[in-house]
Formats: sequence, C-alpha cells, structure tokens
Amino acid sequence: MGDAPQHLTADGYLDRYEAAAERDPMRGLALLAGWLRTEWRPLFAELRARRPILSTPAFTLVTRFPDVTEVLQNGDIFTVSGYASRLDPAVGGPVMLTRDGTPLNWREKGLMQVMLPPEDVPRVRALVARTADRALDAAVPRGRIDLVGELARPVCTTVCAEYFGFSGPDPETPARWSRAIITDLTANLAGDPEIHAASLAAGREMMDHLRGVAAERRADGGAAHRQDVFARLLGTVLPGEPAWDDDRIVINVAGLLLGFLENAVGSTTHLVRQLLLRPEVHRAAVRAATEPDTTEFDRHVWEALRFDPFLKMITRVCAREHVLAAGTPRETVVPAGTLVLAAVASAMFDETAVPEPDRFRTDRPPHTRLHFGHGPHACVGVHPGAAVISETVRRLLRRPGLRLLDPPDGTVVRDRDVFPDRFWLGLGGDER
Repeated sequence: MGDAPQHLTADGYLDRYEAAAERDPMRGLALLAGWLRTEWRPLFAELRARRPILSTPAFTLVTRFPDVTEVLQNGDIFTVSGYASRLDPAVGGPVMLTRDGTPLNWREKGLMQVMLPPEDVPRVRALVARTADRALDAAVPRGRIDLVGELARPVCTTVCAEYFGFSGPDPETPARWSRAIITDLTANLAGDPEIHAASLAAGREMMDHLRGVAAERRADGGAAHRQDVFARLLGTVLPGEPAWDDDRIVINVAGLLLGFLENAVGSTTHLVRQLLLRPEVHRAAVRAATEPDTTEFDRHVWEALRFDPFLKMITRVCAREHVLAAGTPRETVVPAGTLVLAAVASAMFDETAVPEPDRFRTDRPPHTRLHFGHGPHACVGVHPGAAVISETVRRLLRRPGLRLLDPPDGTVVRDRDVFPDRFWLGLGGDER
C-alpha cells in the first residue's frame, strides 16, 4: 500500500478520472476512491503537477503543502463540524475536538495538553519498553511475531490502562470500541447506516464503562495515590462555567482512546514495513536503536512513516466561500459547504516544501512532518503518543533477525482496506 509505483500510466489518473466522470460522476468518484487506497503516491504526484486542487462533485482534494496547511490552520473557514454529527452521539455529548474556536474547545484543549505533558515521555517510554520486551521475549522461540496483534496493540492497550488510567472489561474490548467509532468517523464517507449504528452501540458500551471507572475512583477517595491521566483529570478543579464534572471528564478520556489506539497501531505497522523494505535504512535504524539518546532513532521513525502515513487525508468542511491558494496559478474557489480532503500524505512529498522527497533523509525539519496534524486541531497528546510509537519500534529493531516474511504471511491484513489487523514478521535465525 505504501509502495505504489512512482511512474504514471500512459493516459494518467486525471485523464481517466475525467473521462469516467463525464460519463458517470459516481464512476469517476469510485475510481478516485480506489486509487486513494492503493495508488495514492503516483496519484498525488500527478495531481500536484497537473491539478493541485481537484474539485469533484463530492469533495475538493488538496495536495500541495502550502494549501494543505492553509486548510488545517484556518479553523474558522475549514471546520471540523463534519465530525460532530457522528462523534458527539457516540460519546453522549460535545467533544472539544469537534468544535472550532469555542470556549469548550479552548478550555478543554488547553487542559488536556497540561494532562499529557512532554515531561511524561521518559515514563511512557519505560512502560512501552517493558511491555514490548515481554511480548518479544515470548515470540522469539517461535521465530515470528504478529506486529499488530502481539506487539503494537498489546503495547497500546497497556498504555491505556497504566498511563491513561483505564482498561476495558477485557484486553480486546477497547480496540473493538475504538475501531467501530473511528470507522464511522473516518471511513464512512458514504454514510452507511449500519456502520453508524455499530459506532453508536460501541459508544454506549464505552461510555457506560468509563462512567463506572469514574464512579469507582470517586468511591475510593479519588485514588489520590494514582499518577495516571484519569486520576489527574478527576483531581482537577476548574473555576467558572461550564462546569468541569465527571461527564466532561469521561468524554475527554474517551477522546484519548479514540485519538490514540488505531492511529498508533496503524502508524507502527506502516513505518516498520517501510524500514524493513530498505536494507541500508534498516541497518542504520538498528544502530540508532542501540543508542541511549533516542533523537537519531526517532528521526528514522518519522521519515519512514512519511513514506506511508497511516492518516493520509484530514477532512474539513468549508464554512464559507474561500479562495484557496489565492494569488497563485492554482487558486481555486471553494464553495461553502464543500467537504475538503487535506492530503497530508501528498503534502509531505511536495518538492517545493520537502527537498528530495523521494529520498529517505533523517535531517528533515520537524515542521515538514504532518503525522500529528497541523494547526488548531493538531494532536494534543503528541509527546506521549509519539513516544509510544517510537519506543515500540525501537524495542523491535533491537531484536536480531528481524525481517519481512514472504507473502502471504508477510502481507498486511486490513479491515476495510484501512486498519491493520495482522502482519507477521520473522525474528531470530528461523527463516520460516
């Protein structure tokens, strides 16, 4: 999925899309949807060169770095309102991440940044290291490990339990909740009612469980001895209105799960594959993984993820008519109500902002990385979240004999062509 050929076909994606759309607009959109899943790199390359802002009957697709960041940093124009109708009902109330420039967004976003500080990174890395090493130790005798089910997801659910401060009724359930809700939120553009109903059902289960956890914590005096994020939230008293009560707390805790679990598991899977596809890069990353200072290793992680980001596009809704890329040859009027797809995966290959985009370079400045979003809705938990991904991969790469397996075992098995469910890797000297 992340290694589509870089050459273009003879007639080009844009020509084929326009020819199909002229006969049947829905057929044209179906072609685009397929290419966005399986041939996104060459598709985006052609669009950046020929049609950087592609307007279709269903959405406007934005592919160049300055235009993508213009969309993401102007929340008053390109809003997150499209998420509210699906996410708010699932969690039983307004979510600060579905609000633009409101007091609720301002207040709770700032609070969650305080709850997830950079100072937590050493603690998070240590937790991930212990959990990942246990999983790897268990896998070594078999000579293989399922990166998704036996490493990335167990690490992430442990982080939810021990750092965020909540676990599910069993280890698998939080992932089921998260998958159902995130599928409706990000992979249900057609509005399938069954997908939405599954999201609502998962949301009810999740919120009932989190309210129960909050009540238990209150009953034991708030568990002041705890040092997890849930405990921090329960111990926080804010002045004024709106009230900071347990309903608001559990909604924000739910947001931690939904923003973290699938993104972290998917990103880990994608970037490991990219590292292993490049033998020289793999060897350099292994050397960096042994250093006590993780700075150089982290650069390998984020550069590898650039070649196949888990989150390839971020959706926004245009609140009022706007001229995008004004004053440039590509300026485009975006009508009010337009669904806008900001292609961060394309922006990170825009040669005008990212020099030598097809080369693997670890010296790129941080502002060229859009893995955690950009602008007012960038990830509030970027520091601990990035630490989870990086340290999981670091522990994996320190194991000898790590390698891709031949298909079918070496194939990433996905749900809905998006969410990784299984990916086997070889470990040690066993070449099975």
